[in-house]
Amino acid sequence: MRDESDGPVSAYLDYNATAPIRPEALAAVVDALQVVGNASSVHHPGRDAAYRVEVARRHLADLLNCSPGEIIFTSGATEANNLALRAAHRRGARIVTGSAEHPAVLETSRDLAQNEPGSLTVLPMRADGLVETVALEEELGRGDVGLVSLMAANNETGVLTDLTPVVKAAHAAGALVHTDATQMIGRLTLDLSEVDVDLLSLSAHKFGGPQGVGALFVRRGTPLPFRPLITGGGQEKGWRAGTLNVPGIAGAGAAAAAVSRDLADDVARVTQLRDQLEHMVTTAVDGCRINGQQAPRLPGVASITFAGAPADAVMAAMPRIAASDGSACASGAPTPSHVLLAMGLSREEAECTVRFSLGYATTADEIAVAAEAVVRAVHQVRAAMAATAGAAAH
Repeated sequence: MRDESDGPVSAYLDYNATAPIRPEALAAVVDALQVVGNASSVHHPGRDAAYRVEVARRHLADLLNCSPGEIIFTSGATEANNLALRAAHRRGARIVTGSAEHPAVLETSRDLAQNEPGSLTVLPMRADGLVETVALEEELGRGDVGLVSLMAANNETGVLTDLTPVVKAAHAAGALVHTDATQMIGRLTLDLSEVDVDLLSLSAHKFGGPQGVGALFVRRGTPLPFRPLITGGGQEKGWRAGTLNVPGIAGAGAAAAAVSRDLADDVARVTQLRDQLEHMVTTAVDGCRINGQQAPRLPGVASITFAGAPADAVMAAMPRIAASDGSACASGAPTPSHVLLAMGLSREEAECTVRFSLGYATTADEIAVAAEAVVRAVHQVRAAMAATAGAAAH
């Protein structure tokens, strides 16, 4: 007998983990795979490969409104975060970051600080998912901060950081600013001519590019004690050695071009679909809470806590709906979401939270199917929990 979970997905609502590849990106990848040359070679096939890389670099720069020369291609946002933090860290200067950052930032910051006690400050979060700005101002006022790293949009709740005042305050204190914009790029506009961060990390597969390729933006003129993670042939102006992933980069560029074309329409449509999902679920299920709802959020993210219904059981009860009980990189972790705990949720509440994330290809039909499945799954799990508790009591 075939398990229902083996069937096709009825609704894909896990864009924060990875977005479906855009048709334009897939076509660019396939085209580039047929190019024989190494992008570092000077012969015609090599120049052909290099041309595709530079076209992609221009597309990404256009999306961010920066110079192509400020874009360094990497294997993804995790590498870009590592490269940014390690390049910007100065001995004797503190790193200030937030308690709800992605592990690629938190763990790298802790690694950098392990031989310098007191050189890392992790800011508390408010209940709405925003960084405690008073704490940030106090830390900057101490005068020994070298780098502030705060994500543009949270990967679990979608809560947005207002980067402009952060940059202004940090620069006034002599600190550089890095932002992990992995979830922001492709979902909302981030104009680097207006948001004066020094470094920015991104990953192509979050906005419809292929997996395994990302980028680091380094603002021209940023003073950095340069330390590449990968040394060798000196590709990417010495920032990242190794043969360039031409197909992946070409796909990333094509996805960026598609985002530039469609973003305004996608934001309005995805916001409406997210609000529709939240309304349909919360009106049919008692004891729901939407995390981060009181703060500005990404258009397509709904983090919902279902009291008395563990997230793993809810997802098991709706196998045709692709959602998440937290960050994909932490899937299967024995501890609940550090993001939700930082916002003040209890361990039990965090373990009863499901993240739904929508994107450019999400349809109204998917939302209707998902809402019905979620409501049914939560009721089913709660009934099973109650039955188990009743049997135990007797």
